[in-house]
Amino acid sequence: MSMPLPTVETPATTSKTFAKPMSALDARFEAQKLAFAPVVFQCVRIARKWGLLERIDASADGLSIADLARDTGRSDYTLSVVLESCLSAGVVSMHEDRYRIEKTGQVLLHDELTQINFDFVQEVCYSGLMELETALVEARPAGLKALGPWQTIYRGLRDLPGDAKRAWFDFDHHYSDSAFAMALPLVFAHQPRKLMDIGANTGKWAKRCLEFDADVHMNLVDLPEQIGVARANLRDYAGRVDYFEVDMLDASATFPAGQDAIWMSQFLSCFSAETMASILRRVAASLDDDGRVFILDTFWDRQRFDVAAYCIINTSPYFTAMANGVSKMYRSQEYIALAAAAGLRLVDIRDGVGLSHSLLTFAKD
Repeated sequence: MSMPLPTVETPATTSKTFAKPMSALDARFEAQKLAFAPVVFQCVRIARKWGLLERIDASADGLSIADLARDTGRSDYTLSVVLESCLSAGVVSMHEDRYRIEKTGQVLLHDELTQINFDFVQEVCYSGLMELETALVEARPAGLKALGPWQTIYRGLRDLPGDAKRAWFDFDHHYSDSAFAMALPLVFAHQPRKLMDIGANTGKWAKRCLEFDADVHMNLVDLPEQIGVARANLRDYAGRVDYFEVDMLDASATFPAGQDAIWMSQFLSCFSAETMASILRRVAASLDDDGRVFILDTFWDRQRFDVAAYCIINTSPYFTAMANGVSKMYRSQEYIALAAAAGLRLVDIRDGVGLSHSLLTFAKD
Protein backbone atom coordinates (compact mmCIF):
# COMPACT_ATOMS: atom_id res chain seq x y z
CA MET A 1 0.00 0.00 0.00
CA SER A 2 1.42 3.38 -0.96
CA MET A 3 2.00 6.08 1.62
CA PRO A 4 -0.31 9.12 1.30
CA LEU A 5 1.67 12.27 0.55
CA PRO A 6 1.03 15.23 2.89
CA THR A 7 0.21 18.56 1.28
CA VAL A 8 1.48 22.06 1.97
CA GLU A 9 0.77 25.49 0.56
CA THR A 10 3.23 26.44 -2.20
CA PRO A 11 3.19 28.83 -5.17
CA ALA A 12 3.51 25.88 -7.54
CA THR A 13 0.84 24.80 -10.00
CA THR A 14 -2.28 23.36 -8.36
CA SER A 15 -4.52 23.41 -11.46
CA LYS A 16 -3.39 22.40 -14.93
CA THR A 17 -4.62 21.44 -18.39
CA PHE A 18 -2.72 20.66 -21.56
CA ALA A 19 -5.90 20.61 -23.62
CA LYS A 20 -6.49 23.32 -26.22
CA PRO A 21 -9.89 24.46 -27.54
CA MET A 22 -10.78 22.36 -30.58
CA SER A 23 -13.65 21.00 -32.60
CA ALA A 24 -14.99 17.48 -32.21
CA LEU A 25 -13.28 16.51 -35.47
CA ASP A 26 -9.94 17.87 -34.28
CA ALA A 27 -10.36 16.04 -30.98
CA ARG A 28 -10.95 12.81 -32.88
CA PHE A 29 -7.77 13.41 -34.88
CA GLU A 30 -5.81 13.97 -31.66
CA ALA A 31 -7.17 10.68 -30.31
CA GLN A 32 -5.99 8.84 -33.45
CA LYS A 33 -2.52 10.31 -32.95
CA LEU A 34 -2.47 8.62 -29.55
CA ALA A 35 -3.64 5.33 -31.02
CA PHE A 36 -0.89 5.31 -33.64
CA ALA A 37 1.82 7.03 -31.55
CA PRO A 38 4.08 3.94 -31.28
CA VAL A 39 3.91 3.44 -35.05
CA VAL A 40 4.80 7.05 -35.81
CA PHE A 41 7.57 7.05 -33.20
CA GLN A 42 9.31 4.10 -34.85
CA CYS A 43 8.99 5.48 -38.38
CA VAL A 44 10.34 8.88 -37.36
CA ARG A 45 13.17 7.24 -35.42
CA ILE A 46 14.14 5.16 -38.45
CA ALA A 47 13.98 8.16 -40.78
CA ARG A 48 16.39 9.99 -38.51
CA LYS A 49 18.66 6.97 -37.98
CA TRP A 50 18.92 6.26 -41.71
CA GLY A 51 19.75 9.87 -42.52
CA LEU A 52 16.58 10.43 -44.55
CA LEU A 53 15.58 13.56 -42.67
CA GLU A 54 19.11 14.90 -42.92
CA ARG A 55 19.20 14.38 -46.68
CA ILE A 56 15.80 16.04 -47.13
CA ASP A 57 16.84 18.96 -44.93
CA ALA A 58 19.98 19.50 -47.00
CA SER A 59 18.08 19.64 -50.27
CA ALA A 60 16.90 23.06 -51.45
CA ASP A 61 14.07 21.69 -53.59
CA GLY A 62 13.20 18.55 -51.64
CA LEU A 63 13.79 14.92 -52.62
CA SER A 64 11.59 12.34 -54.29
CA ILE A 65 11.40 8.69 -53.34
CA ALA A 66 13.41 7.94 -56.49
CA ASP A 67 16.11 10.41 -55.39
CA LEU A 68 16.33 8.84 -51.93
CA ALA A 69 16.31 5.30 -53.34
CA ARG A 70 19.24 6.17 -55.60
CA ASP A 71 21.17 7.87 -52.78
CA THR A 72 20.53 5.28 -50.06
CA GLY A 73 20.14 2.01 -51.92
CA ARG A 74 16.83 1.34 -50.13
CA SER A 75 13.70 0.27 -51.96
CA ASP A 76 10.85 2.57 -52.94
CA TYR A 77 8.56 0.51 -50.71
CA THR A 78 10.76 0.86 -47.64
CA LEU A 79 11.20 4.59 -48.07
CA SER A 80 7.54 5.27 -48.75
CA VAL A 81 6.38 3.39 -45.64
CA VAL A 82 8.72 5.39 -43.40
CA LEU A 83 8.29 8.81 -45.01
CA GLU A 84 4.52 8.67 -45.39
CA SER A 85 4.29 8.15 -41.62
CA CYS A 86 6.62 11.11 -41.14
CA LEU A 87 4.37 13.08 -43.48
CA SER A 88 1.31 12.29 -41.36
CA ALA A 89 3.15 13.57 -38.27
CA GLY A 90 4.14 16.89 -39.84
CA VAL A 91 7.83 16.01 -39.78
CA VAL A 92 8.03 16.42 -43.56
CA SER A 93 5.67 17.71 -46.23
CA MET A 94 5.16 16.63 -49.82
CA HIS A 95 5.19 19.03 -52.77
CA GLU A 96 4.68 17.49 -56.21
CA ASP A 97 6.00 14.16 -54.95
CA ARG A 98 9.09 15.74 -53.38
CA TYR A 99 9.61 15.61 -49.62
CA ARG A 100 10.64 18.75 -47.76
CA ILE A 101 11.57 19.14 -44.13
CA GLU A 102 9.18 20.91 -41.74
CA LYS A 103 9.93 22.68 -38.46
CA THR A 104 9.27 19.56 -36.39
CA GLY A 105 11.72 17.68 -38.58
CA GLN A 106 14.32 20.38 -38.05
CA VAL A 107 13.88 20.07 -34.29
CA LEU A 108 14.39 16.32 -34.55
CA LEU A 109 17.60 16.91 -36.47
CA HIS A 110 19.11 19.79 -34.55
CA ASP A 111 17.70 19.87 -31.01
CA GLU A 112 19.90 17.89 -28.61
CA LEU A 113 17.20 17.49 -25.97
CA THR A 114 14.80 15.95 -28.48
CA GLN A 115 17.46 13.55 -29.71
CA ILE A 116 18.35 12.49 -26.18
CA ASN A 117 14.69 11.93 -25.29
CA PHE A 118 14.12 9.90 -28.46
CA ASP A 119 17.13 7.68 -27.79
CA PHE A 120 16.19 7.21 -24.12
CA VAL A 121 12.66 6.12 -24.97
CA GLN A 122 13.87 3.75 -27.69
CA GLU A 123 16.92 2.18 -26.05
CA VAL A 124 15.86 2.15 -22.39
CA CYS A 125 12.07 2.23 -22.24
CA TYR A 126 10.36 1.03 -25.41
CA SER A 127 10.40 -2.76 -25.07
CA GLY A 128 9.88 -2.71 -21.33
CA LEU A 129 6.87 -0.42 -21.49
CA MET A 130 4.91 -3.38 -22.82
CA GLU A 131 4.94 -4.51 -19.17
CA LEU A 132 3.74 -1.18 -17.74
CA GLU A 133 0.35 -2.48 -16.65
CA THR A 134 1.95 -5.38 -14.79
CA ALA A 135 4.42 -2.98 -13.18
CA LEU A 136 1.61 -0.70 -12.02
CA VAL A 137 -0.40 -3.56 -10.55
CA GLU A 138 2.49 -5.41 -8.91
CA ALA A 139 4.65 -2.40 -7.90
CA ARG A 140 7.79 -3.81 -9.49
CA PRO A 141 9.78 -2.89 -12.65
CA ALA A 142 8.30 -5.69 -14.73
CA GLY A 143 9.78 -4.31 -17.96
CA LEU A 144 13.37 -4.27 -16.72
CA LYS A 145 13.84 -7.87 -17.85
CA ALA A 146 14.16 -6.46 -21.38
CA LEU A 147 17.52 -5.02 -20.33
CA GLY A 148 18.80 -7.39 -17.66
CA PRO A 149 18.11 -9.56 -14.59
CA TRP A 150 18.30 -6.90 -11.86
CA GLN A 151 15.68 -6.06 -9.24
CA THR A 152 16.11 -2.34 -9.99
CA ILE A 153 17.86 -0.61 -12.87
CA TYR A 154 20.31 1.07 -10.48
CA ARG A 155 21.91 -2.28 -9.68
CA GLY A 156 22.65 -2.77 -13.35
CA LEU A 157 23.66 0.65 -14.64
CA ARG A 158 27.28 -0.25 -15.30
CA ASP A 159 26.22 -3.50 -17.03
CA LEU A 160 23.43 -2.18 -19.26
CA PRO A 161 23.66 -3.12 -22.95
CA GLY A 162 25.79 -0.61 -24.87
CA ASP A 163 23.11 1.50 -26.55
CA ALA A 164 20.90 1.47 -23.46
CA LYS A 165 23.80 2.47 -21.21
CA ARG A 166 24.77 5.36 -23.46
CA ALA A 167 21.16 6.55 -23.74
CA TRP A 168 20.54 6.28 -19.98
CA PHE A 169 23.59 8.31 -18.99
CA ASP A 170 23.05 10.84 -21.79
CA PHE A 171 19.50 11.37 -20.50
CA ASP A 172 20.54 11.59 -16.86
CA HIS A 173 23.54 13.86 -17.37
CA HIS A 174 21.96 16.17 -19.94
CA TYR A 175 19.33 17.25 -17.45
CA SER A 176 21.54 17.48 -14.36
CA ASP A 177 24.73 18.83 -15.92
CA SER A 178 22.92 21.87 -17.26
CA ALA A 179 22.09 22.91 -13.69
CA PHE A 180 25.45 22.38 -12.01
CA ALA A 181 27.06 25.68 -13.00
CA MET A 182 24.18 27.70 -11.54
CA ALA A 183 23.87 25.54 -8.43
CA LEU A 184 27.53 25.59 -7.36
CA PRO A 185 27.70 29.23 -6.12
CA LEU A 186 24.37 28.80 -4.32
CA VAL A 187 25.65 25.75 -2.45
CA PHE A 188 29.05 27.23 -1.65
CA ALA A 189 27.63 30.55 -0.46
CA HIS A 190 27.34 28.72 2.86
CA GLN A 191 31.05 27.74 2.71
CA PRO A 192 30.55 24.07 3.57
CA ARG A 193 33.66 22.18 4.61
CA LYS A 194 31.94 18.79 4.73
CA LEU A 195 29.55 18.19 1.84
CA MET A 196 27.69 14.90 1.44
CA ASP A 197 26.46 13.84 -2.01
CA ILE A 198 23.72 11.23 -1.63
CA GLY A 199 23.18 9.34 -4.85
CA ALA A 200 26.63 10.30 -6.09
CA ASN A 201 26.30 8.19 -9.25
CA THR A 202 29.45 8.62 -11.37
CA GLY A 203 30.89 11.40 -9.18
CA LYS A 204 30.28 14.23 -11.66
CA TRP A 205 28.84 16.66 -9.12
CA ALA A 206 31.51 15.77 -6.57
CA LYS A 207 34.23 16.54 -9.10
CA ARG A 208 32.69 19.94 -9.84
CA CYS A 209 32.63 20.70 -6.11
CA LEU A 210 36.23 19.62 -5.58
CA GLU A 211 37.31 21.87 -8.45
CA PHE A 212 35.16 24.77 -7.23
CA ASP A 213 36.48 24.86 -3.64
CA ALA A 214 39.90 23.52 -2.71
CA ASP A 215 38.93 23.25 0.97
CA VAL A 216 35.78 21.16 0.68
CA HIS A 217 35.75 17.50 1.69
CA MET A 218 33.23 15.29 -0.09
CA ASN A 219 31.37 12.34 1.40
CA LEU A 220 29.83 10.22 -1.36
CA VAL A 221 26.91 7.90 -0.64
CA ASP A 222 25.50 5.39 -3.11
CA LEU A 223 25.12 1.72 -3.92
CA PRO A 224 28.37 -0.31 -4.03
CA GLU A 225 28.18 -0.59 -7.83
CA GLN A 226 28.03 3.19 -8.30
CA ILE A 227 30.57 3.94 -5.57
CA GLY A 228 33.03 1.82 -7.52
CA VAL A 229 32.46 3.97 -10.62
CA ALA A 230 32.73 7.23 -8.67
CA ARG A 231 35.90 6.09 -6.90
CA ALA A 232 37.57 5.37 -10.24
CA ASN A 233 36.50 8.74 -11.66
CA LEU A 234 37.79 10.65 -8.61
CA ARG A 235 41.10 8.85 -8.08
CA ASP A 236 42.97 12.16 -8.55
CA TYR A 237 41.30 13.57 -5.42
CA ALA A 238 42.51 11.03 -2.87
CA GLY A 239 42.35 12.38 0.66
CA ARG A 240 39.49 14.77 -0.12
CA VAL A 241 36.79 12.16 -0.66
CA ASP A 242 35.29 9.46 1.52
CA TYR A 243 32.98 6.79 0.16
CA PHE A 244 30.00 5.15 1.85
CA GLU A 245 28.26 2.14 0.35
CA VAL A 246 24.62 2.36 1.41
CA ASP A 247 21.45 0.59 0.35
CA MET A 248 18.90 3.41 0.62
CA LEU A 249 16.08 0.88 0.99
CA ASP A 250 17.57 -0.23 4.32
CA ALA A 251 15.93 2.14 6.81
CA SER A 252 18.51 1.22 9.45
CA ALA A 253 21.45 2.37 7.28
CA THR A 254 22.64 5.74 8.58
CA PHE A 255 24.57 8.53 6.86
CA PRO A 256 27.78 10.12 8.23
CA ALA A 257 26.98 12.79 10.82
CA GLY A 258 27.98 16.43 11.15
CA GLN A 259 27.52 17.48 7.52
CA ASP A 260 27.64 21.19 6.67
CA ALA A 261 25.72 20.57 3.46
CA ILE A 262 23.87 17.64 1.94
CA TRP A 263 23.24 17.45 -1.81
CA MET A 264 20.72 15.28 -3.65
CA SER A 265 20.36 15.70 -7.41
CA GLN A 266 17.64 13.84 -9.34
CA PHE A 267 17.78 11.33 -6.54
CA LEU A 268 14.62 11.26 -4.43
CA SER A 269 12.49 10.68 -7.52
CA CYS A 270 14.08 7.23 -7.64
CA PHE A 271 12.12 6.12 -4.57
CA SER A 272 8.63 5.61 -3.21
CA ALA A 273 7.13 8.12 -0.79
CA GLU A 274 7.83 5.75 2.12
CA THR A 275 11.52 5.46 1.24
CA MET A 276 11.80 9.20 0.57
CA ALA A 277 10.44 9.86 4.06
CA SER A 278 13.00 7.47 5.54
CA ILE A 279 15.88 9.04 3.60
CA LEU A 280 14.89 12.56 4.63
CA ARG A 281 14.72 11.57 8.31
CA ARG A 282 18.24 10.16 8.05
CA VAL A 283 19.36 13.28 6.18
CA ALA A 284 18.05 15.50 8.98
CA ALA A 285 19.86 13.37 11.56
CA SER A 286 23.19 13.69 9.72
CA LEU A 287 22.96 17.47 9.15
CA ASP A 288 24.88 19.91 11.35
CA ASP A 289 22.62 22.30 13.29
CA ASP A 290 23.56 25.19 10.98
CA GLY A 291 23.78 23.06 7.84
CA ARG A 292 21.74 23.13 4.65
CA VAL A 293 20.11 20.47 2.51
CA PHE A 294 20.03 21.11 -1.24
CA ILE A 295 17.65 19.14 -3.42
CA LEU A 296 17.91 19.61 -7.19
CA ASP A 297 15.18 18.09 -9.30
CA THR A 298 12.72 18.67 -12.13
CA PHE A 299 9.16 19.33 -10.94
CA TRP A 300 6.40 19.46 -13.52
CA ASP A 301 4.37 21.82 -11.33
CA ARG A 302 7.11 24.47 -11.43
CA GLN A 303 7.69 24.61 -15.19
CA ARG A 304 7.17 27.77 -17.20
CA PHE A 305 6.57 25.96 -20.49
CA ASP A 306 4.20 23.08 -21.21
CA VAL A 307 6.84 21.24 -23.22
CA ALA A 308 9.00 20.88 -20.10
CA ALA A 309 6.09 19.73 -17.94
CA TYR A 310 5.08 17.24 -20.64
CA CYS A 311 8.55 15.66 -20.78
CA ILE A 312 8.80 15.43 -17.00
CA ILE A 313 5.35 13.91 -16.48
CA ASN A 314 5.99 11.27 -19.12
CA THR A 315 9.24 10.20 -17.51
CA SER A 316 7.24 8.68 -14.63
CA PRO A 317 6.25 5.50 -16.53
CA TYR A 318 9.97 4.79 -17.00
CA PHE A 319 10.37 4.65 -13.22
CA THR A 320 7.36 2.33 -12.97
CA ALA A 321 8.15 -0.13 -15.76
CA MET A 322 11.95 -0.01 -15.87
CA ALA A 323 13.59 1.56 -12.81
CA ASN A 324 11.94 0.35 -9.62
CA GLY A 325 8.17 0.05 -9.95
CA VAL A 326 7.32 2.50 -7.15
CA SER A 327 8.59 6.02 -7.89
CA LYS A 328 7.72 8.86 -10.24
CA MET A 329 8.39 12.48 -11.07
CA TYR A 330 6.87 14.19 -8.04
CA ARG A 331 5.40 17.64 -7.59
CA SER A 332 7.47 20.10 -5.56
CA GLN A 333 4.99 20.32 -2.69
CA GLU A 334 5.28 16.57 -2.17
CA TYR A 335 9.03 16.96 -1.53
CA ILE A 336 8.44 19.98 0.71
CA ALA A 337 5.81 18.19 2.79
CA LEU A 338 7.93 15.07 3.27
CA ALA A 339 10.93 17.20 4.25
CA ALA A 340 8.81 19.10 6.77
CA ALA A 341 7.66 15.81 8.30
CA ALA A 342 11.35 14.88 8.68
CA GLY A 343 12.16 18.12 10.53
CA LEU A 344 13.50 20.12 7.59
CA ARG A 345 12.23 23.65 6.92
CA LEU A 346 12.16 25.11 3.40
CA VAL A 347 14.22 28.31 3.26
CA ASP A 348 14.57 28.93 -0.48
CA ILE A 349 13.35 27.80 -3.90
CA ARG A 350 15.18 28.71 -7.11
CA ASP A 351 13.41 27.85 -10.36
CA GLY A 352 14.97 27.90 -13.81
CA VAL A 353 18.23 26.34 -12.65
CA GLY A 354 19.77 24.86 -15.77
CA LEU A 355 17.44 23.26 -18.29
CA SER A 356 14.30 22.87 -16.16
CA HIS A 357 15.39 22.28 -12.59
CA SER A 358 14.43 23.81 -9.28
CA LEU A 359 16.81 23.98 -6.32
CA LEU A 360 15.11 23.52 -2.95
CA THR A 361 17.10 24.55 0.13
CA PHE A 362 16.22 23.30 3.61
CA ALA A 363 17.49 23.92 7.14
CA LYS A 364 16.79 22.10 10.38
CA ASP A 365 13.43 23.08 11.78
